[in-house]
Amino acid sequence: MKKVAILSLHLGYGGIEKSIVALANILAPKYKVEIACIYKLQESCAFEVDERVKIKYLINSDIAKRLENYKVLLKKKQFKKLMSKLNEDYFKKLKFITFFKDTTYGLSMYERRKKVIKKYLRSTNADIVISTRTFLNELLSNYAKASTVKIGWEHNHYHNDMKYAIDVVRSAKKLDYFVLVSDNLYKFYNEKLKDTQCRCVFIPNVLDKMPEKTAKLQTKRLVSVGRLSKEKGQMDLLKIYNLLSKDYGDWHLDIVGDGAERENLEDYIKTHNLKDKVTLHGFRGRDYIDNLLDDSSIYLMTSFTESFGIVLIEAMSHGLPCIAFDSAEGACEIINSGKDGYLIKNRNYQAYIKKIEDLIEKKEERIRVGKEAFKTSQKYTSDKVGKQWYQLLEKSGKSE
Repeated sequence: MKKVAILSLHLGYGGIEKSIVALANILAPKYKVEIACIYKLQESCAFEVDERVKIKYLINSDIAKRLENYKVLLKKKQFKKLMSKLNEDYFKKLKFITFFKDTTYGLSMYERRKKVIKKYLRSTNADIVISTRTFLNELLSNYAKASTVKIGWEHNHYHNDMKYAIDVVRSAKKLDYFVLVSDNLYKFYNEKLKDTQCRCVFIPNVLDKMPEKTAKLQTKRLVSVGRLSKEKGQMDLLKIYNLLSKDYGDWHLDIVGDGAERENLEDYIKTHNLKDKVTLHGFRGRDYIDNLLDDSSIYLMTSFTESFGIVLIEAMSHGLPCIAFDSAEGACEIINSGKDGYLIKNRNYQAYIKKIEDLIEKKEERIRVGKEAFKTSQKYTSDKVGKQWYQLLEKSGKSE
């Protein structure tokens, strides 16, 4: 049995991390699978991992976790909480030398990451190594053994940021294969890498679990799932809902996820008296989200950019009609507008609201679109996407 190693930054909450675990679980029956994880930010992985998958952490987890917490507070500009945390961890205990060592450790984290990944790549007996970040592509290209099949896996859309795209292309040139999660990205990078040794492959992300039932679409509930960050556009979602609620205040909005934007969203909800109409659920596990989707009638996405949009597929698998802005590139590949959902052009609030109102008022349309959405989700099951991964690994000559 051949061995596959997947390089991961961490296994906390996030779309990339969820995809990594889903792939590891798909490959586990046929390969020895190891996730080489740089940081351990929490006691256990945020997602359910097949018991056959081995997880190996490469950097001191306690220090990394503390530094990540400080970084989050600093990003949120919560300086009082940051100083309180530093006082609790170091100053109150007079651990000044430890504080100096740990912060120095943090400042040199980039070099430490490179060092531990280099060491891992030189020592691992994996036949195939899959990279999941741009900087990991470069390290994999330069330090993996000659016999190792080197595969990059790009999850982010460059979104017209050509500097980012150029960095990605440069990092992938020496890889054997480069997996893109959308056809749009495949066409873009395939053209950029056509004169290199790297071969591009389009494999979508996977729906790792099919729900046992679909939503009845009877409740007056709108739902959205995703990291609370500016690019996900939840502030736009609240502004849209605030306008919608003038006429449809009996429809409740549920937002699942956590992140740097939470405090700003809470302030907006408070300022506009939406506390009884909007629920911020924070990060929740899969069973909780499944139950919430089952109890909802319309799924809303307001992302500025999405490379794929696995949350859309999950919502569709519950039979929910979905609405998204067409700025979310990945959503454009998933939603057949007017058939299994709706794509709104130019981030037009009024057009977005009109589609929500149509689905609220027209129950038959809600049910029709929901049924088509469920059919669309079937293209992304673990069986179908898994076959594509197996075909790639077999083509690489490293499969039994």
